Amino acid sequence: MDTPNAPPSLGQVAGAEHGGHHGTWGIQPLWEQLNPLLPGVSIEVVDRLPSTNGALVDRLRDASRGARDSHGRGLRADDLRPTLLIAIDQTQGRGRLGRTWQSSAGASLTFSLSLALERADWSGLSLAVGVALASALDPSGQHIGLKWPNDLWLRQAVDSSPSSSGIGRKLGGILIEAIGLGDHRMAVIGIGLNVQPVHVAEVAASLSEINPQLTPASALVTLMPALARALLRFEREGFAGFEAEYAERDLLRNGPVVTTDPACPRGDAVGVDADGALRVRDSEGQVHRILSGEVSVRPAPAAEPRA
Repeated sequence: MDTPNAPPSLGQVAGAEHGGHHGTWGIQPLWEQLNPLLPGVSIEVVDRLPSTNGALVDRLRDASRGARDSHGRGLRADDLRPTLLIAIDQTQGRGRLGRTWQSSAGASLTFSLSLALERADWSGLSLAVGVALASALDPSGQHIGLKWPNDLWLRQAVDSSPSSSGIGRKLGGILIEAIGLGDHRMAVIGIGLNVQPVHVAEVAASLSEINPQLTPASALVTLMPALARALLRFEREGFAGFEAEYAERDLLRNGPVVTTDPACPRGDAVGVDADGALRVRDSEGQVHRILSGEVSVRPAPAAEPRA
């Protein structure tokens, strides 16, 4: 991309528009939608990568080292350019707390977006991203719920699996990483979604249960403009601007949960604060605020008594 207003070259989209299965992704029309929102955005589609987040994080770290090196090139405008990287086959996807994210070429949508977020407080960013994705894919709110802090689930009302958690089955996940680049902080936002059925160890859901016609490419076109607009809104308003929408899709709210927080191993989830912290009331009535960090939270099995 030679200038911020030029369309992406073939090299920058890694052959996405010249033959083979890449042409089905419709990169040029998507770029035309995204560029007014994220000026100068570059879009790349690659056949296979270990991790789209890992690839973008490595690029940003290389740029950061170059900017710090007194003999290096310094920080360039291109280093801050928004980049959307899609892997048709992601072989070593990562989730929160070091977990793996399993995907399947043709059935999964795996991509990452890197961009500079000019907001000091990123609290609740993963929740805001979840709201944007769920709203784009399920405007009615009937099918897709959000499990704090970074998962999309198919709601129990649609789910007929007897081995589900009681609130539904996992549909997708979000992984956000931060990289310093000069005076800027770059967000790398990774998304993994099951579009068609994916065979994994846990009982999983897919978007095909809502819309059988969806493909990874059409799902990307559906959600990316909404995600871009949500990130601009997050810069202005923070998570407080998404709090009410999140509450409508909050699958843990008013239900029993178990956590890895030693101060509150069990309790009832009672919503999310304006900074994205989960509130859990213990058996003595005390409300604990849980920040995502290294804490895991899951619904308590239905057979267990409420805390």
